[in-house]
Amino acid sequence: MMQTLLVRALLVGVLTVATTGLARAQEAPIKFGKIDEADLTDKPFVADSAASAVVLCDFGRSHFEYGPKGFIVVFERIRRVKILKKSGYEYATGQVSLYHANGQEEKLTTLKGFTYNLVNGQVVKEKLNSESMFKEEKTTNITIRKFTMPNVRVGSVVEYAYTIGSDFAFNFQDWTFQEDIPIRRSEYRASIPEYFDYRMLMQGYEPLAVQEQTESTGQFTIAYSGSGNGYTGVRTAGGSETLTPRQTNHRWVMQNVPPLREEPYMTTTNDYVARIDFELAGVRLPGQAYQVVAGSWEKIDSELLTDDEFGTQLNRAGFLKDQLTPLLTAAGADPAARLAAVHGLVRRSVKYNGQSRLMATTTVRRAFDQKTGSSADVNLLLIAALREAGFAANPLVLSTRSQGRLQPESPMLNRLNYVMAHVALPDGQEVLLDATDELAPYNMVPSRCLNGQGRLVLPEAQKSRWIDLKPKDRLTSYRQVTMALDENGGLRGSVHQEHAGYLALAQREKLRELGEKKYVAELGANHEGWTIPKYTFKERDELHKPLTLEYEFVSSGEANAPVGTVYLNPLRDFGMDKNPFLHENRRFPVDLGSQLEETVLVNLTLPAGYELAEIPQGLIMELPEKGGRFTYGVQSGPTGVQLVSRLTLSKPVYSAEEYTYLRAFFARLMAKQGERLVIKKKV
Repeated sequence: MMQTLLVRALLVGVLTVATTGLARAQEAPIKFGKIDEADLTDKPFVADSAASAVVLCDFGRSHFEYGPKGFIVVFERIRRVKILKKSGYEYATGQVSLYHANGQEEKLTTLKGFTYNLVNGQVVKEKLNSESMFKEEKTTNITIRKFTMPNVRVGSVVEYAYTIGSDFAFNFQDWTFQEDIPIRRSEYRASIPEYFDYRMLMQGYEPLAVQEQTESTGQFTIAYSGSGNGYTGVRTAGGSETLTPRQTNHRWVMQNVPPLREEPYMTTTNDYVARIDFELAGVRLPGQAYQVVAGSWEKIDSELLTDDEFGTQLNRAGFLKDQLTPLLTAAGADPAARLAAVHGLVRRSVKYNGQSRLMATTTVRRAFDQKTGSSADVNLLLIAALREAGFAANPLVLSTRSQGRLQPESPMLNRLNYVMAHVALPDGQEVLLDATDELAPYNMVPSRCLNGQGRLVLPEAQKSRWIDLKPKDRLTSYRQVTMALDENGGLRGSVHQEHAGYLALAQREKLRELGEKKYVAELGANHEGWTIPKYTFKERDELHKPLTLEYEFVSSGEANAPVGTVYLNPLRDFGMDKNPFLHENRRFPVDLGSQLEETVLVNLTLPAGYELAEIPQGLIMELPEKGGRFTYGVQSGPTGVQLVSRLTLSKPVYSAEEYTYLRAFFARLMAKQGERLVIKKKV
């Protein structure tokens, strides 16, 4: 839809262009082929010593020219990287993504590069050669050009530059200021004539050192090879026309950008990396009315519902009638039981192949016959089956956590990569269903889908809307431990444990993968000195119930004779083994996906003649604004000790401002769970 503006040019010409303004005239921060010899030594890189490489400068600029098919976007880039360690060799490989569609394409017009090394005090440079360049077809519309710089070693500086000419104004080059290695300077410039209206979205947590915007006058001189009135109707005797649009020149600079590291409980670095994205909203070419280019969610809704790989599949489950009828009869009138019956049929019939997709790869009938398919194949079949069963079922489209958070203010079809089922019940309840997880109950939203909002796509007679992707399930675990200590320091006991919600799903998947015997063997290996002679699993196939495991364990003492003092740390065996929040600071949210509840109850029987030397102090902690609670208590009786540890995290997402409290909360929790019980023989 966006390509149409580019073929509206009534003219075919060649370009003579002159532009003025800050973004073009100001001196570039880097000049290809001329490096600072100091960058080839180790001295300037003390601050980056932990990194495998460092970007010395990354400079890009985009501007418009006029080519044979109309306006084109020209993108130029120069990138220079210092290799600090062998693990940084990967940064000596570059790649360029080129888009093509409908007979038009982006072209890599220039590509050049050098590797610089300091040899015997002299700078030696080696040129990038064609044998190190490769071509890869990533998708039907995207080609990747890859290249690897020659003679790279620790201490090398690699530099490459390239230019792209693009027929697609809607594909204006975005820019990323931050990576997983440090960046000394990242600068992007864009010169945009008044004919093109772009939305610009800046994201990330790093500050801009420079943000400038100036106005200038562009000049595009077009020579015609055919007849026509031109853009303005004013043509010279030689058959040319000059356009002088107002031009906006942008300049953004970041300096000393720290690497963006992967941390526990984050969605994807794409949600937090410092970057600027461009979206073409509209075009007003000379002598023409403003043409809206940016899509709308309403238009996307309509396109999806009429697409053969999406909407037209939603009413094609008539072939399931004979299988659905007995299942629905057995389920009775209860909506929950009927939903579970339909969900169970689809879940058992078509296995998810691990591919997250928005559009079907085949028809719902063929997916059913093949018994395998993508997430779209599975869930579009689920929606169709629910409709066949009489439910008001519709698709809910979204972006998964690994792809990045959806921006409702930016309607773009390519931001969507997943579809689920939404059912509106007569009593006003709404249920989200997904049949990709074979061991999940019917109403559990996959954790990969807990990512902001999804869009409920309704028939045209109704109004589509946004729905928060909030989990109804939690990460829940409960352990009740009964153990007896003997005078040699050995332990014997039993454990009753239950995993519910998302933790039940994870443990059921692990149990299916390993089998009961290996599952229990791995469990015993996590407890030093343990053997597990007897165990029983319960509710393995009752997916809406907690997965239960009951087992007995034995741990022999280290001595063959009675010991005077025994040190025990039972919560270390059943609680958390480490604090997930190691870094002192965090600039983005902690996204758990769901709430968490963990309870451990330990009843310890002491041998005759022994006692608890000192009762540890209890502890009650709470996070601000009822964000969580931890309680720890110890009670000592005449024959034994009882310990109780309860952790509740009542929010699925904690802001960056709450991180300090959360980190301190877990530090105290781990310290308390790490306290040992000192058990001594009575004197």
